[in-house]
Amino acid sequence: MKRAIIHIDEEKCNGCGLCIPSCAEGALQIVNGKAKLIADNLCDGLGACLGDCPQGALIIEERDSDAFDEEAVEQFLAAQKEQTPPTSTPFIGCPGSRTRVLNTPAPTETAVEGEEIPSALGHWPVQLNLVNPIAPYFKEADLLIAADCVPFAYADFHRQFLRGHALVIGCPKLDDAPLYVQKLTALIRSNNLKSITIVVMEVPCCGGLHGIIREAMRRAECTVPVEVVQVSVDGKINFRSK
Repeated sequence: MKRAIIHIDEEKCNGCGLCIPSCAEGALQIVNGKAKLIADNLCDGLGACLGDCPQGALIIEERDSDAFDEEAVEQFLAAQKEQTPPTSTPFIGCPGSRTRVLNTPAPTETAVEGEEIPSALGHWPVQLNLVNPIAPYFKEADLLIAADCVPFAYADFHRQFLRGHALVIGCPKLDDAPLYVQKLTALIRSNNLKSITIVVMEVPCCGGLHGIIREAMRRAECTVPVEVVQVSVDGKINFRSK
């Protein structure tokens, strides 16, 4: 039958994953670094995913396809819930975008001379352009958003900030701020976050990160408790505010 259905322009798609949370039927997935319609009968053709694509890669077209099947959608979503966690399934695509949950050792208060200090990072990836906003480690998490330079300036970053948090990093000056807003909107809307901690440098351009979060919460129509921490270029905490 001929009907309205989603079409994805692979040349425009950058695999950001922002369209995925908006498809309630689960018809879209990232495959080989691109958004894919995995089955015609899972797409209702209403276009709820269109507005979340920053590249304009998604459109609704009229073409011959299988009819939308609500029963197939229910069966597919139920099967997805029963699958093993994505960290244990084969991954095909860019290794930098592969969702992985890491095993972090118990915290230690003192470092033993000659031994490596264990990392407190609990997942990968962390760069905001690469993270999947519906990755399992974001669900009901305490989210830490750090400017790129912070871990280099603040020596105790892992122990003081990172442990127990899901992390994303970015630079509000050098990166694509509108894309960050869209990615964080999807992340906040989808995960029922407990809190957000923003750690920035004292340089003026870092102030844009707080504005990005405020706009993302406005678009997500969700308010999350936010703490802002500013770090000086010589590695000291200037202030913390909520």
